[in-house]
Amino acid sequence: MKSFWVDIRPWDKRLVTAAIESGADAIIAEDAAKVHELGRVMVISPDGDLVPGRDIFEVEVMDGESEARAVALSERGPVIVSTSNWKIIPLENLVARSDRIVARVRDADEARVVLSVLEKGVHGVLLETKDPSEIRRTASLLQEESLHVDLEEFEIKEIKNVGMGDRVCVDTCHMMADGEGMLVGDTSSGFLLVHAETLVNPYVEPRPFRVNAGGVHAYCLTPSGRTSYLSELKAGSDVLVVDREGRGREAIVGRVKIERRPLIHIKADGIHGSASLIVQNAETIRLVSAEGVPVSVVALKAGDRILGCSSSPGRHFGIQVRESIIEK
Repeated sequence: MKSFWVDIRPWDKRLVTAAIESGADAIIAEDAAKVHELGRVMVISPDGDLVPGRDIFEVEVMDGESEARAVALSERGPVIVSTSNWKIIPLENLVARSDRIVARVRDADEARVVLSVLEKGVHGVLLETKDPSEIRRTASLLQEESLHVDLEEFEIKEIKNVGMGDRVCVDTCHMMADGEGMLVGDTSSGFLLVHAETLVNPYVEPRPFRVNAGGVHAYCLTPSGRTSYLSELKAGSDVLVVDREGRGREAIVGRVKIERRPLIHIKADGIHGSASLIVQNAETIRLVSAEGVPVSVVALKAGDRILGCSSSPGRHFGIQVRESIIEK
C-alpha cells in the first residue's frame, strides 16, 4: 500500500486531526509531542519517530545531478522529492531507479498523477495543504489506487463434498455492504471472492461484519499484497475487503472463529489459470457471480461463472517470490 504523509507545518490542530482520522502513515511536524497528544501516529521531526536527515531525506529535483543525489540518498531511507513545476520525465527516472521515492503534492489531483508514473507509481505522497477536506480526499484516493484488484471471471468446473474439517469465520471491525467480501484461495495463484454475510435469510440474522472464508489452510489477500493463512489471522490482523468492481479497502480483524463443519470443494478455471477453494457446506456461504450477485455455494453448479483473481504462484511467509513451484 502506498504511504500517505501530511506536512502540517506550521502547527494546525485541524489538519493534524484530519490526518490522523484519515489514516495518515506519518505527519511532518515541528513538535512531535503535540502530535502524539492527539493520537498514535508516526511523526517526522527533529524530536520525532523519524528524524529528517537521518531516517528521511528531502531533495528538490531540478537537474540530473539532483536526480542522482535523490537516488543515492534513497539507499539510506525514503526520499521526499519536489520540483517547482511537476515534470513527469524526472519522476519517471526516479521511480525507475528507486522504490523509496515520496512525492510532495498539493492536492489529490497531483497525487493521482504521481501514483500512475510508470504504472507502478511512487512509494508514497507527502501532502502539503491547509484544507482538511483535501487531506480526506487524498487519503481516499490513495486507498482506491493502492488496493484496487483486477477481478476476472472463473467458470465452475467441479463442486463436491469433502467431509468434515475446520473452517474459519473472519469477524472484522467493519460493516460490509452487498457485493463486498474477501479474496480466498486454496493456492497462492488463484483466489475467489467470498461474500460477506450481509444478506437477510431465513436461517440466521445477517452478520455484515463477517466473512465465512474457508478452510484453515486457505490463503487470503491482505492490503499489503501479501497473503495470510486463514488459521493465522487474529484480532488486530488486517485483511483486504474487495467489492464486485475490484475496489479494495483495509479491514481490521476483531475476532476469528475456527469450528468443525461439513465442507465442499469448488474448482474453477479463469483466463489466466485456475482457482479452488474449500468452504463450509451451508446456504449462507456465498460467492459472487460474474454479474456481481451473491450466490449460495449450495446453488452453484458446473458452468456457472464467478468472480476472483489470479496471481503468480509462490509465497514465502506471505511475500510473493519467484521460484519453481507446483500447487494443486
